[in-house]
Amino acid sequence: MNWNDVIKYATDGNSAPSRRVEKSEEEWSKLLTEDQFRITRQKGTERAGSGALCSARDAGKYTCICCGEALFDSTIKFESGTGWPSFTVPIRENAIQYEKDTAHGMVRVEVMCNVCDSHLGHVFPDGPEPSGLRYCVNSESLKLETD
Repeated sequence: MNWNDVIKYATDGNSAPSRRVEKSEEEWSKLLTEDQFRITRQKGTERAGSGALCSARDAGKYTCICCGEALFDSTIKFESGTGWPSFTVPIRENAIQYEKDTAHGMVRVEVMCNVCDSHLGHVFPDGPEPSGLRYCVNSESLKLETD
């Protein structure tokens, strides 16, 4: 994955997910905390540095808080200094869905779980090599499944 791949997905469409999970807003609200629901289902964000997973160093897989799909591996997590967990690539190319985001007077690429459409955060082209990507993800949208 690189920035050109991200832009291609955001403009031309995403890879097919491995499966689909769909629930009503009422069903999601019963399964998630208030913050998790606001972030994942209403495209919110958490305050920089407030997320429990920012400083997590345990080995494991970062899964979607909504559907449990594996999204990122702990081996590709890095300290970006932004205040949100940051990753260089998804665990699989079809784990993440990309969408152009023009909210707040900016043009960004939103990243979502490709299985349940849960808002995760955004991806930027300022990460470390070899991908050059920085997936900037809300802690509240993830769960760390330790090895």
